[in-house]
Amino acid sequence: MNGSLIIKHAAELVTCSGFKAKKGREMSRLHVIHDGALVIEQGTITRVGTTENALSGLDLSSFNVIDATGKAVLPGFIDPHTHFVFGGYRAEEFSWRLRGASYMEIMQRGGGIVNSVEATRRASKDELTSLGRRRLDTMLSFGVTTVEGKSGYGLDHDTEIRQLEVMGDLDASHPVDVVRTFLGAHAVPVEYRDNKDGFIGYLISEVLPDVASRKLAEFCDVFCEEGVFSIEQSKRVLEKARACGLKLKIHADEMTMLGGAELAAELGAVSADHLLHASDRGIEEMAKAGVVAVLLPGTAFSLKEPYARARHMIDTGCAVALATDLNPGSCFSESVPLMFALATLYMGMTPEEAVTAFTINAAGAIGRADTTGSIDVGKAGDAVILEFPSYQYIPYHIGVNSVEKVIKKGEVVR
Repeated sequence: MNGSLIIKHAAELVTCSGFKAKKGREMSRLHVIHDGALVIEQGTITRVGTTENALSGLDLSSFNVIDATGKAVLPGFIDPHTHFVFGGYRAEEFSWRLRGASYMEIMQRGGGIVNSVEATRRASKDELTSLGRRRLDTMLSFGVTTVEGKSGYGLDHDTEIRQLEVMGDLDASHPVDVVRTFLGAHAVPVEYRDNKDGFIGYLISEVLPDVASRKLAEFCDVFCEEGVFSIEQSKRVLEKARACGLKLKIHADEMTMLGGAELAAELGAVSADHLLHASDRGIEEMAKAGVVAVLLPGTAFSLKEPYARARHMIDTGCAVALATDLNPGSCFSESVPLMFALATLYMGMTPEEAVTAFTINAAGAIGRADTTGSIDVGKAGDAVILEFPSYQYIPYHIGVNSVEKVIKKGEVVR
């Protein structure tokens, strides 16, 4: 049908209408249409409204038509923070954590990110592509239509480039759109163990310019954390990235209150992610600067760490997004419904705020709020149809997938 689709008689058409990330109280406004319909022509949304109004005068014969009676329809979910291209697994480290070892202790024992680096360096491009495609398939089954993917398991020129190339190939061949982020400063590789500044210099001079000139990434990220990269080292990387034309993200204040949130605001980053220990001042500065706070409840859950203060951030006027943080160490999960449940049960978010956080605000966190993340005329025809009549079932059906159909640019892809 060439991306021409009608969904009609939705019990709830949850539009999440908007063209930028929503802050504070705005996050509760979902703009729900009862007995709703949307029309998608050649992959783009052209009509939205009640079934009667949206289909008035329309010849349905050239469309694939889905009757969504008794079902809720939402924008396709967006996962704005993942590390889905990697080699190897770290199940043994999960067992270590169960016995009391902390994330940082495991890193100091030679595990953690460096463990995944060794396996990813050994993996061929074909192997990484196959693994990445399987993970995208799983994400798609949960209703994810756009995902951000980070490098960072190479920590050298060739493997970082290989990870980004794999994501580019998957973006071209898989229904899920992939937004690429260069995260070369994810950890300190063994060969630079006693020379962090030297590693930063290597990234800035040898890797970042190549990534930017070949347009292999849209964003640059850095793990700004005590024991990893300092505020000054992180700032060096991000300022060089900005000079190379990349937009900025930052892993901020995950394990300690280091000042990553403040740095994100100072540099005008698109998002700051994790934020488990972000200060009140950092949160206020992010709200003023328009930095999207990307919160990762699955990681706090897996590491048994305190959750990020979502309620406080929203009440302070932040735009909050949610993501899975799919990775082989601290959160090996693609489960969107689990993140919904954790955010509402343990982070003080309402179901409405959680929906906003996984749609239009997640789009804002990857610079896509003008083209996706909501059901608005002119945006990509990306949507999910639930088996239930309301979005409220997503966190209520705890950790279980409620997505019945997934639409990508007007085509049923699951």
